[in-house]
Amino acid sequence: MLHLETDMEGKQMTFGEAQKKLKEFGFHIGGNWDYDSGLFDSIMHRENGETYYIRMPFQVLDGELDRKDAWIEFQKPFVIKHVVNIGLDKDETSLLSATGFTQFQEPLDKDGYIRDKSKWQEFGEEAIGDLLNKL
Repeated sequence: MLHLETDMEGKQMTFGEAQKKLKEFGFHIGGNWDYDSGLFDSIMHRENGETYYIRMPFQVLDGELDRKDAWIEFQKPFVIKHVVNIGLDKDETSLLSATGFTQFQEPLDKDGYIRDKSKWQEFGEEAIGDLLNKL
């Protein structure tokens, strides 16, 4: 995981406004949310089973996340890499995967080693800087 130095940390807005604006830039609410916190995720790069994400975590300051008027504050964004198995699963869910009943495989590594850290950190910081300029 690479933490990014940006001006996003500390920004506040309603959850509905954030969700609408960030969607225009390819960010979506991650599945790992709770009523008082969550993540906006965007794919930076995907190749050969490796996916680099920009993640923008946030805390709910007022309200609950299932409401568009919940007031949120962004925390320090970061880059993370997931490594997935691009072959067939060899476990008990293999038949389900092969037949299409299960759509996603668990990542082999949810926090994969990031080579060339300065490249991905710079890329992530520039992407968030561009986003902030357009908000």
